[in-house]
Amino acid sequence: MLWQRAMNPDHLAGLAGTRTYPLRSSFKPSYNMAVNLVQQFGRHRSRELLETSFAQFQADRSVVGISRQVQRNEEGLEGYKTSMTCHLGDFEEYARLRRELKDRETELAKQGAAQRRAEAAVALEKLKPGDVIHVPTGKYAGLALVLDPGLPAGRANGHRGFEHQDGPRPLVLTAERQVKRLAAMDFPVPIEALERMRIPKSFNPRSPQSRRDLASALRTKAGHIEPERSRRGRSQAADDREIARLRAALRAHPCHGCSDREDHARWAERYYRLLRDTSQLERRIEGRTNTIARTFDRIVALLTELDYLRGNEVTEHGKRLARLYGELDLLASECLRAGVWDGLTPAELAACVSALVFEARSSDDALAPKLPSGGAKAALGEMVRIWGRLDALEEDFRISQTEGVGQREPDLGFAWAAYMWASGKGLDEVLREVEMPAGDFVRWCKQVIDVLGQIAAAAPPESSSVAKNARKAVDALLRGVVAYSSVG
Repeated sequence: MLWQRAMNPDHLAGLAGTRTYPLRSSFKPSYNMAVNLVQQFGRHRSRELLETSFAQFQADRSVVGISRQVQRNEEGLEGYKTSMTCHLGDFEEYARLRRELKDRETELAKQGAAQRRAEAAVALEKLKPGDVIHVPTGKYAGLALVLDPGLPAGRANGHRGFEHQDGPRPLVLTAERQVKRLAAMDFPVPIEALERMRIPKSFNPRSPQSRRDLASALRTKAGHIEPERSRRGRSQAADDREIARLRAALRAHPCHGCSDREDHARWAERYYRLLRDTSQLERRIEGRTNTIARTFDRIVALLTELDYLRGNEVTEHGKRLARLYGELDLLASECLRAGVWDGLTPAELAACVSALVFEARSSDDALAPKLPSGGAKAALGEMVRIWGRLDALEEDFRISQTEGVGQREPDLGFAWAAYMWASGKGLDEVLREVEMPAGDFVRWCKQVIDVLGQIAAAAPPESSSVAKNARKAVDALLRGVVAYSSVG
């Protein structure tokens, strides 16, 4: 460090003696980054820059250690191959037959499980409100009352996002007074209604008293209900011709009569396990080479498909995207492009923009979020449909959210809170409605304000009302505790 008059030697010594931590890059290409890079450097130069990034350096450097491991594994494979040698015949061939038999048995077991899941899904579709069921597995196993069958109606009418696409997800009240949305994994076997109960018209799932009363009635009825027992049918393996053929081939093989057969088999199992691990390492080496640049190539291809890029040219749509920063940058740009937010009031626009930033703490929130009526609700529905189209397009271009790239589903859980606050409602009233800590409320409001500012700057001329209302929405949100927190 360069000496300065104000330098404190004790502070400098403390810094020098501080423990160091490894620096790991969290860099991931994004849509906004892609258009900005192409606009400034062109596609070829941008790709070169990404190939020399610190993130790619770390990915490539890790390949060196993996390559050494592959070399050690190959030496181990030779040793295992020697140890499983049998004097009666080709034990590698015998071990291959054993492995084919095991794989076939595993395949049939998976097919049986898939068939049971399909039968379970069909059974779930038959449930009705008021059915008493026994949840066989999972965190909420036990008796439960069906409040809503949770049939995927959104699949039929194309409203992707409001309904889950993986089959029925019944909303139930458990005997412990919990209202939960269950998933297919909670029903590995088919179920049927054990009893029927009347759900009072006055029942409110958000009311603790309502849940307590109905759960008490459920426990009373549970006293004379016998839970279903799963039935196991005849195994598919018993009638499978391929399994019969493999078992006959094993018995006829010369190595089957070896007194050290199981000892050789243990070495063979180690051999195949190490061979599988080595193949996985080799695929990792292939996958980590030029990963950042290859992800950039896929992003550029998708943006070209949507007319954000044309070779090295950034279109007007791309220039708008370049001014939008955030996890759902492309979704925000597509909403501006489609005029989804045209004609909305400032409060309605704030509600819609909240879906671009908010993420619920728990992914299994049982109750559907309350939404503003009118234009905001229609616009939120259109946003979800646009996300569905982008999600399908990302799948086509092999852009995965698991890699930190891609558009997650917009979360509508803060829309009602943003709408109420932007409409001038008091803090106590808003927090009572949404059941959210004040600190979380302020934090999400700040993020909505930030994106509203971006939208005001990025909105195209034909959507001047959106820019104007975005600025008005900022003013409406930036009051009270939110304004005070921002100043502090």
